[in-house]
Amino acid sequence: QRANGKKGPPKEMVTPKQAVALKKEGYKLIGTHSAVKLCRWTKHQLRGRGGCYKHTHYGITSYQCMEATPSLACANKCVFCWRHHKNPVGREWRWKTDDPYMIVDEAVKEHIHMIKETKGIPGVRMDRWEQAHTVRHCALSLVGEPIMYPRIDELLGELHNRKISTFLVTNGQHPDAIENLRPITQLYVSVDAPTPESLEAIDRPLFRDAWERLRRSLRCLKDKGQRTVARLTVVKGWNSDEVEGYAKLVALGHCSLVEVKGVTFCGKSDASNLNMSNTPWHHEVVALTVRLRDELNRMHEAGGDDPPPRYELACEHKHSVSVLLARVDQFSVEDPVTGERKWRTWIDYEKFQELAVKAAADPTFTFGVEDYTAETPSWALFGASEEGFDPTDTRHRKKKKHPKYTKFDKDGVPTHDHAGNVICEEERSGLRQLMEEKMKEVGSGESVMALKGGEIKVSDASLMFRGLTITK
Repeated sequence: QRANGKKGPPKEMVTPKQAVALKKEGYKLIGTHSAVKLCRWTKHQLRGRGGCYKHTHYGITSYQCMEATPSLACANKCVFCWRHHKNPVGREWRWKTDDPYMIVDEAVKEHIHMIKETKGIPGVRMDRWEQAHTVRHCALSLVGEPIMYPRIDELLGELHNRKISTFLVTNGQHPDAIENLRPITQLYVSVDAPTPESLEAIDRPLFRDAWERLRRSLRCLKDKGQRTVARLTVVKGWNSDEVEGYAKLVALGHCSLVEVKGVTFCGKSDASNLNMSNTPWHHEVVALTVRLRDELNRMHEAGGDDPPPRYELACEHKHSVSVLLARVDQFSVEDPVTGERKWRTWIDYEKFQELAVKAAADPTFTFGVEDYTAETPSWALFGASEEGFDPTDTRHRKKKKHPKYTKFDKDGVPTHDHAGNVICEEERSGLRQLMEEKMKEVGSGESVMALKGGEIKVSDASLMFRGLTITK
């Protein structure tokens, strides 16, 4: 008898139609409910063209990272999901359950097979290609809800046995599973909206008590002991305001880190009504993160029964439109010579594996965030000239396109040209006049218009010069 009370053996999760759709998008299916896919950042770093934001924020090696999931099913149908809902949905596990050791073994084999296929890609560095055959990190964030898988704890243990670090992302709808989870390298809860109403609109959850489930999940983070992350995906016009609501949610978990990332527009589909105007620019995400930092620190200063810790901006990865807030008490140390703050948001992966082995052997053994931090390099820090791009790699632009303007004033008027040279006052005056004319047309500031089918269009004259490019 199945878990849902129906008779007969449980069905397989993925239907033949769903399998065809997922394979068409590059997913390699494993067993009856798992998958892997080669991340574009893996290919980028293999070619020496830069790593992902996790490389910048936490020091992972992007070309040694496997992106996978043990559950293609999810309890949400988020408007920004880049999988366009070709995967199954459900509130509880009602399918056949595959062996976790088989899933890990087949996932690693399939990942390495995909790595082998990259050998012929122009620009692949052979030293990195050879190292990429050893998987060192696993991002359990590919598609679906990984924590739904009933044997997730065993799967995480097997990854640790293979000395593979674990980054698990959950949508916060399964608080009991979060509470019972073994120590992992880094545990994420997606915080996609600041109010119950906006959560309903943007995540489109199957659970009627989705808001309380999210709050319970965040409260569970406070007692985990290891690195925890509140992950905010910013969708302009949908969830980019009400910073106070976000701060209250982050405060519930005293999260170690807060990732604030702009949504990636993945094209139109029947499953999503987003458009390019819903994608924020990096400076907009920075501004939101600053406001969130200020609100959290205001709550800290106000005190009360359970005030949040202090946070500061630690890292940024402009290419991913991503900014990292970090707890000062866990990741900041004072240089004994200069007195300046040094950030330690990177991870000592060898140390984590050592601690994870001890915790698995002795349930009474505990360890904390500070036990496996490592110093963040200067190029990864917020405000650095590299903007989160690793200087050991080479920045690549498609078709040799470069931004027409590189710096702007507070109103969005360009101040520097494509080469970084200061624009003369006469040209700036002309550009400002063009912006003023645009403001007469669409209004000053950000305006939001609801369109047919639930689509939201965002207009802002201050952004009119930011997307312009030149070919050189």
